[in-house]
Amino acid sequence: MSVVLLVAVLAFAVVRPRGWPEAVAAVPAALVVLATGAISVPHAVAEVERLAPVVGFLAAVLVLARLCADEGLFEAAGSLMARLCAGSPKRLLGSVFGVAAAITAVLSLDATVVLLTPVVFATASRLGARPKPHVYACTHLANSASLLLPVSNLTNLLAFTAAGISFTRFAELMALPWLAAIAVEYAVFRLFFATDLAAGADAGLPVPARPAPRFVLVVLALTLIGFAVTSPLGVDPAWAAFGGALVLAVRALVRRTTAPRALLGSTSVPFLLFVLALGIVVRAVVDNGLSDAVGHLVPSGGSLLALLGLAAVAAVLANLINNLPAVLVLLPLAASGGTGAVLAVLIGVNIGPNLTYVGSLATLLWRRILHQHDTSTDLAEFTRLGLLTVPVSLVLSVLGLWVGLTVIGG
Repeated sequence: MSVVLLVAVLAFAVVRPRGWPEAVAAVPAALVVLATGAISVPHAVAEVERLAPVVGFLAAVLVLARLCADEGLFEAAGSLMARLCAGSPKRLLGSVFGVAAAITAVLSLDATVVLLTPVVFATASRLGARPKPHVYACTHLANSASLLLPVSNLTNLLAFTAAGISFTRFAELMALPWLAAIAVEYAVFRLFFATDLAAGADAGLPVPARPAPRFVLVVLALTLIGFAVTSPLGVDPAWAAFGGALVLAVRALVRRTTAPRALLGSTSVPFLLFVLALGIVVRAVVDNGLSDAVGHLVPSGGSLLALLGLAAVAAVLANLINNLPAVLVLLPLAASGGTGAVLAVLIGVNIGPNLTYVGSLATLLWRRILHQHDTSTDLAEFTRLGLLTVPVSLVLSVLGLWVGLTVIGG
């Protein structure tokens, strides 16, 4: 029953009939597993307590990203990309890679998918370039470029907690995997979309210049410093995220560019409820046998082969049941293997979803945004691109992690 409910919740998240939020299915499913005894009340409470700080962090980052958008950060990014490309689609792709990787790392993959993708689409269209390579880059980098910081992805926040390391150590260990994944993606994109990138872009309209909002950039820089400072002191980094969001929120309220209701809406409360409810359903599945079944597939030890095996299992599981449930299942099993094992799982659940539509919620959301721009996606093309990027990215990123663990330790 737990498995059936999990599949139903994920199917609902994929289809989202009538645009209803994912929580419409997840919350009742969580209540059912509780009412039927598929999960005990203490286990459910423990799961909510484990996820609550992560969900709070996510809420603060979502507000921060929305306020940055309101201040014009993403329009400024589009203007910068247009200036850097100088009418060349190939240069535009490089600019998109740089901007998307930075935004994903600092403001999370949701900001890249929801806020940057429309800007990239509009920028490419105005320049007369074919949008496909550039908007595909947004979804791929939203997943694979989210390896760098604990704040880059919800899965990172969970792994960060399980690894028990500082913010800066996390970044140090994931820097090489992050660079490896981006490099592989860029090389494959240049070849895969060679025809689209060879088309000229000199027939488009000029993109208006938009200066970068300096106040926002200063607040983001201070927020990142806050992440690095609070972690060694044992203070939850969510407080730093809350501080950055609070500064921008007060500024926006004083200037009347936003309203309290809009700020509350930017927290995406239904999605936060979905995360908590999904955690309870996944815990029910784990308690009823999934942990034992997957446990036989999880390699032990910290060798390079073991780390590669962990990443591969995580990538496959992410494409079967989505990356968020996958990380909830695998982290307890990998935690005993130490920091390296936890981060190898993270590499798998972050890079692996580029193989299929259902691998991550971010990809599903990206598809809906493209449909809003009257642009369709091709499953076969998406899968071919994933087959070219995911295996190589996984191997080189895990190799980078292994090098980092060897040089600086876990």
